[in-house]
Amino acid sequence: MLPRTASATRTPHLNRLVSAGSRRVLPRCPPSLGVRGSLAATPRLLSTITTQQPSPLKRQPAPRATVGFERHLATVLDEPAQAATAPLYELRSFSPQAPLTVRDHTKVYAKQRVNYHGIPGDVNEMYLVFEACLQVGRLERAAQVLKRLANLDVMPPADYLDLFNQYLDAKVSQLLQEPDVDKADDIHKAFESMISDGREFPVGGETVALLLKASLTATDADTMQRYVARYLSLLPKQTALETVFNTEILTYEELTKVAELCPKYNMPDNVDPETFAQQQQQQQHQQQQQQQQHQQQQETVVDQSEGTVEPLLTSGESSAVPQVLGTPQKGFGLQFVKRTISMFKDIPDGFDISTLPTSQQREIQSKLERDCVDASLARWREENESLQKMGLNTSLDTPSLNSRLYQWQKDLESRLRDMLVEVEKSEMVGKKNKDDLDRCIYGPFIRQSNPERLAAVTIISTLSSLAMGGAHKGSTIASLITHIAKFAEEDIRVQKAEALISKRNLRKTKSKQHNPRSVLRFKNSTASTKYGDVAESNNLDVVMEDEAWTTTIRTKVGAALLSALLDTAKITLVREDPSTKTLVTQNQPAFSHVMQLRKGKKIGTIIPNKAVVELLVREPVPDFLARHLPMVTPPDPWVSFESGAYLETKTPVLRLKNGEREQRLYTEAAIARGDMDQVFKGLDVLGKTGWKINSPVFKVMLDVWNSGKQIANIPPLNPVFDLPPEPASTEDPTVKRAWLKDIKAIENERSGLHSQRCFMNFQLEIARAYRDQTFYFPHNVDFRGRAYPIPPYLNHMGADHVRGLMLFAKGKPLGESGLRWLKVHLANVYGFDKASLQERQDFADENIENIRDSVNNPLNGNQWWLQAEDPWQCLATCFELAAALELEDPTKYVSHLPVHQDGTCNGLQHYAALGGDTWGAQQVNLVPGDRPADVYSAVAKLVIKGIEEDLAKGNEFAKAMDGKITRKVVKQTVMTNVYGVTYVGAKKQVLKQIEAAYPNIGAESGIEPALIASYVTQHIFKAMSTMFKGAHDIQNWLGEIGGRVCRALTPEQLDEFERSERSPHGDGTTTGENITLAGNPKKSSAHKNDEILNNFQSTIIWTTPLRMPVVQPYRKHGTKTVSTCMQDLVMTIPERSDPVNRRKQLQAFPPNFIHSLDASHMILSALHCDELGLTFAAVHDSFWTHASDVDSMNAVIRDAFIRIHSEDVIGRLAAEFQARYKNSLYLAKIETGTKLAQEIQRWRVKNKLGPRKELLLEKERQELLRSSNPEDVERGKKIISPASLYEQYSSAQDLTIPEDLKEVTIGTVTGDEEKKVRRGREMDEEGEVDGSEEAVEQEDGMQEDEMLGDESGEMDSNPGLDALRNTNHFALSQTRAKASISAGGKQKHHLDIWLPLTFPPIPEKGDFDVRSLKDSTYFFS
Repeated sequence: MLPRTASATRTPHLNRLVSAGSRRVLPRCPPSLGVRGSLAATPRLLSTITTQQPSPLKRQPAPRATVGFERHLATVLDEPAQAATAPLYELRSFSPQAPLTVRDHTKVYAKQRVNYHGIPGDVNEMYLVFEACLQVGRLERAAQVLKRLANLDVMPPADYLDLFNQYLDAKVSQLLQEPDVDKADDIHKAFESMISDGREFPVGGETVALLLKASLTATDADTMQRYVARYLSLLPKQTALETVFNTEILTYEELTKVAELCPKYNMPDNVDPETFAQQQQQQQHQQQQQQQQHQQQQETVVDQSEGTVEPLLTSGESSAVPQVLGTPQKGFGLQFVKRTISMFKDIPDGFDISTLPTSQQREIQSKLERDCVDASLARWREENESLQKMGLNTSLDTPSLNSRLYQWQKDLESRLRDMLVEVEKSEMVGKKNKDDLDRCIYGPFIRQSNPERLAAVTIISTLSSLAMGGAHKGSTIASLITHIAKFAEEDIRVQKAEALISKRNLRKTKSKQHNPRSVLRFKNSTASTKYGDVAESNNLDVVMEDEAWTTTIRTKVGAALLSALLDTAKITLVREDPSTKTLVTQNQPAFSHVMQLRKGKKIGTIIPNKAVVELLVREPVPDFLARHLPMVTPPDPWVSFESGAYLETKTPVLRLKNGEREQRLYTEAAIARGDMDQVFKGLDVLGKTGWKINSPVFKVMLDVWNSGKQIANIPPLNPVFDLPPEPASTEDPTVKRAWLKDIKAIENERSGLHSQRCFMNFQLEIARAYRDQTFYFPHNVDFRGRAYPIPPYLNHMGADHVRGLMLFAKGKPLGESGLRWLKVHLANVYGFDKASLQERQDFADENIENIRDSVNNPLNGNQWWLQAEDPWQCLATCFELAAALELEDPTKYVSHLPVHQDGTCNGLQHYAALGGDTWGAQQVNLVPGDRPADVYSAVAKLVIKGIEEDLAKGNEFAKAMDGKITRKVVKQTVMTNVYGVTYVGAKKQVLKQIEAAYPNIGAESGIEPALIASYVTQHIFKAMSTMFKGAHDIQNWLGEIGGRVCRALTPEQLDEFERSERSPHGDGTTTGENITLAGNPKKSSAHKNDEILNNFQSTIIWTTPLRMPVVQPYRKHGTKTVSTCMQDLVMTIPERSDPVNRRKQLQAFPPNFIHSLDASHMILSALHCDELGLTFAAVHDSFWTHASDVDSMNAVIRDAFIRIHSEDVIGRLAAEFQARYKNSLYLAKIETGTKLAQEIQRWRVKNKLGPRKELLLEKERQELLRSSNPEDVERGKKIISPASLYEQYSSAQDLTIPEDLKEVTIGTVTGDEEKKVRRGREMDEEGEVDGSEEAVEQEDGMQEDEMLGDESGEMDSNPGLDALRNTNHFALSQTRAKASISAGGKQKHHLDIWLPLTFPPIPEKGDFDVRSLKDSTYFFS
């Protein structure tokens, strides 16, 4: 059977474009190095070519599908006309009843085994191998991939044809460069075997044009005529030549030749040969010029970059700024930093790159981004050559790791070249063994780079991973190879991007290649399939597959590179023989592959040689630092998901962890609709703020650093510790154990101080390089919308010493207001921030002499600034204020210092506004007052009151803490409670403060400090719930609706479940697109319900006030065993279909919701400040501007907060959830023993349906009740189900068991106190957890009933704490084990039933009016 023909201009319907077999608009894969650019583009696949020149052929207008597809989706929203002209800082209205929903229709194909050719069985991996093979010119392997795809028959014909066209394009390009009869025959045979073999493919103009081009190379006229006729017959006779002509693949002469060979096919009448020939000549000439220009740029790129700066250089003059003292015997990392930023060293002091023309600024910035790997190679080479010139053997034992790295790099480079030879042999061998199959998988990917760069990347990433994780501990193979593969992939991607940029202009008249793994495609779920139009809808079907390597490919590539490094990296040791006293030289492996026992499992681990450890522990090694330095030119505006910020380094606008696919899907969809415009503009405002280094502060900091002393937060160079004497061996073993624990603590502290100093070393080196420059911090956001600067080492979100170095590049005169705010700022950073503004101003005036002494003699004077809470920021303010006061009129001083306005526990401010808590609002300064309120002191007072009440009752814990509660004890717990700290985490925070303030409290009271901390934590939580009752109710409500969503099935999931139940397997087993359900008759109905939920749980999604969709990423990911050349590895495989981690979803939802509100507040404030001409920066809830503009910024901050909370934020969220999860069913719990439960149990005994059929019955009932047909509605009413019984009994009240939310609400103690303290003590002994996130991780493995028990009773009568006093830890663990065993047989006290998803009513809001904060002086201050 011949392939079926396509229309003259193939334009697939939009609904097919977004169906299975996802597509992406990508540049065509370059055939191979040296092969000219792609011959074919497919301008008729999706869009119409737009050129500046008149076309010689009058083409037909694009069909409606194409036009609808290309228009910006934001235009389809039904919004007020004035929205287009509204200021950016105004909230844009949107309907919560029609939220953005994205349905992922990407097919997940059944995975097959690797075949005997070494072609993988996973469709995504096959595509990646295919793409890589085209990239490196391995067309035989690409053909084998196509053949396997055809045999598996998993792709729609149109998508398979698109892949074949890419392969065909590369083959024809190769044929034209090296004409050969066999190559031409291969093309014709490939078409006949892959396309014309009985299957139907929509062959169009591109395929035929490429085949014709190959046919015209035939030397035999009859053969040529036969092939031409054969291929033209695939197209409609009347339009065949016109269709071929439209592809722009054939020249006019070739088209004429084709017409002569087959006269029955007429040339188009409207072809103008002269115009066409002229266009082609112009294009060819333009391409030649661009090729020459690109070649010249490649040859002179370094010279050009250096030439930009060269006229500025001073002849032989060195900088007057002292060098930063490096840590003795520095290793690789610091030198890498210095090499990367070495381009700054030749710039004379005081010269700012920002004074150069924009083009030169961008040129320098591009060089910075490109320099990372090249900087490493150059540094290693230079040091190696330097040592050789000195007559030193670089392979012998030297104190520097740099001296060895060049030899490692050369040896590894040689090994990688051998590896490529082995890959080629493995691809050619007939019968492949396991190693051959592995090489066939990873071979195409390592070919995409060159051995020199791959070797450097492998060494950099390995050392970086080991140093960051602790070199003496080693690193697991799984994490190490993932780290190596990640950076190898990134480097290859950069190289590919550079190649595409160089060729982009050569093909700029050709449209982008249609690719089956295309970027987002959107369509309206109700759009007409006839036209494939994009209708006005918020419901988008999406198919997306990103270009990232799969886990299997990353694992195999990383293992191959790591294995090569282990084989080649050697270290030469020179040691004295203890007996002969002679020096002995020995070569040893630099790294060893060992198996270690961790938590009962053997884990493959890479352990560095002790000599390498000694070098690595001295300093952490940075990873690819150069691509993430501050920018020397304003960042590019954000325009798409990965387009913005850095000039050449592709950076996503959204910070994603591996596998967070769903958040990206929603973000891409929101970008396409224009919903991310305000976020993009806000990030642009933050990014365009110019910065410079505070030179006076930097000079002082450099003096302190080079002295090696511990001053402020600068750690000492050589810390001194008093080691406790080692106990005698005859003493009690517990004494020895305590001594070892103390020694370990000292070593950990020493190591921690050294790590801090090494990290600061990087920061100071970067600060020194940028000391005279104007620089910028590009920003992106996390999944909640919170903005972060992308440069990780030096940015304004750093510690006190970094913030003290930051000045705005642009200055503004102080004025009267600015001078006052500068004084207030001094008091704030000093720690005198609880007083009134006037008192703070007076504080500065009273300390003028101290300020001047700090400026004139910062290190040898009275050092007043060192007593400040933030000493370096205090010193910076002293310099600024002293300089202003030196002027006759201080108000005219041009100030560059950022002045901060900080929120008062900003999370509680949002909660108080949401809940309408008047009392709570007063504590967080939402209500005007003469003095600033202090919520921490208020909570401390309530705790003290509670302890006094207990003391009157003779409570032992109250006696122990009487008079010991301070603001500092409660502050951290109050601050983090609103952001979801667990009880265990809060107890640890309190314990840390108690032990620091009262180190002997245990001995004095006879009670363990951990139990005292538990007691205090209970009181803190109780005080919080009392003070913020409305906020407590809001958190409770958020947790309840979130819990229901996590136990719900959406209509799409219900349909999928029904299809699985209707499958031929008969037991519920299916191998559908995204799930695999397996029925098991041995499981209880409760287990079966859990099984259904585990396959279908929905994540929590909401929309911020800025219309950004937030998707919580917490899921339970599956694993896969990947065989590598080193060992089999069990790797995590994230999928969107993975079940959600219900516990994390619930615990994170309330704090993440609040974070999304404070992020919106900050972005709105940034946009408004920019509109007013203010310079703006922010650290979450701390907003910065010039002193003279603080009053204006304060008005903006208050206005933005009022605008957000003047709307019904909670009501909008409820409406969005009702719309987003409409027609869903959720698994509710009903108390056993009630009349309803008894009725349900009788119904189940009678009907014996089982959980699966019960769910399907309820699905059918709900569909009938929603029907527009009255008869169907009546049928639905007659169906009896557990849900219908529930409706009869719950007409007056909700009979479901509410979610156990004690872990997620303000001021709630979770679970039985005795159980919590036991777990806390065990964690303390094991050295586990220190904070809320870790506590969540530790508790993940526990059963929910164990974690979320009933709240303990009154604290004065709770026997749990008293029972734990002086308890043996071993006895505790035995008791817990027995309790766990006995609990295993307990019967649950609830029934599970499926109910329509509804949400509880919104809690009643208090009487606080948010508009009153407009007059609150201390809201932000």
